[in-house]
Amino acid sequence: MENQKHSGLGIASFTTSIVSGILIFLVIVIAGVMEASSPEGMDEESVSAVMVGLFLFAFLGAALIALGLGIAGFLQKERKKIFAILGVVFSAVSLLVTILLIIIGLAMG
Repeated sequence: MENQKHSGLGIASFTTSIVSGILIFLVIVIAGVMEASSPEGMDEESVSAVMVGLFLFAFLGAALIALGLGIAGFLQKERKKIFAILGVVFSAVSLLVTILLIIIGLAMG
């Protein structure tokens, strides 16, 4: 193995997956605080609830993009693949955990 460069797509996937995962976590925490802060729960039609939902979908979209970038980086020839693999793993985990939390939340409500 010669002195290969890291995959640019893999690095982009890794960074995007980390940032989107952190932001998804923060949005879920904010939604939990909003739900717990009022006795009757969050008003689902309020501007803040809609914004939380929009941000959640935006960050899920970023995680999907990170997943695609990671797969593309993994398929590149003659490049190191560690960042691509990490990006795929981190984005897939954040997507699966978020979807699982949404399913649990819907089942409880």
